[in-house]
Amino acid sequence: MTSRIEHTDVGAYALGLLEEDDRRAFEAHLSSCPSCTAELADLSGVAHALTGMGPVVEEEPAPEEIVDLLNRKKARDLRNRRGTLVIGVAAAITLVAGGVTVGSAIGGGTPSVHAGHDMGPAESFYAMGSPITGTSTAGASGGLVLEDKGWGTHAALMLAGVKGPLECELLAVSTTGERRVMTGWSVPPSGYGVPGSPSPLYMHGGSPFPRGRIDRFEVVTTTGKTLLTFDI
Repeated sequence: MTSRIEHTDVGAYALGLLEEDDRRAFEAHLSSCPSCTAELADLSGVAHALTGMGPVVEEEPAPEEIVDLLNRKKARDLRNRRGTLVIGVAAAITLVAGGVTVGSAIGGGTPSVHAGHDMGPAESFYAMGSPITGTSTAGASGGLVLEDKGWGTHAALMLAGVKGPLECELLAVSTTGERRVMTGWSVPPSGYGVPGSPSPLYMHGGSPFPRGRIDRFEVVTTTGKTLLTFDI
């Protein structure tokens, strides 16, 4: 290599296979070649791992074979990095496309995912349904979206117009008067869907009753006060 510097000699340099004049020339080349410097950093770990290793066969591999292996590793790593980039871009496109599709289904063509607002599972399910409006004598408001399941009934609740501190439950009341808790939560002092805290609360839960056995749903406090009633 004394006549000229080759970029492909990084592997030989990493293994200490260059002659003294070539080594010095290559080190001078490194100071002005970012690609060789980066390649050397990638190969240094492999070279270190090979140092001091005994032969696994009776005949040790020739130096040029080791250099060839290092060059192949570099090419393989480059392909892997490019593959990871492609996968990442594809995933991002899928997420964006998925968000637009969901938004179109919910809002007639307007995406439902806005900057700074990521919908949770309960809110997403509620947004895709046809809410039943609740009635209240306590100043609360809200809606309920229902879904039939093999195991019973799934419901998503939107609750607003409440201040805490409160502990609440969503109940399913059967046609025979049985009452089952579907989910429970606490309301902080700031509340939900009120001045100063305008965002409503979204919750979801399940009941073992099929919809045909349910007379109504109720949102109640643990002290026995009914906040909302949903007749179906």
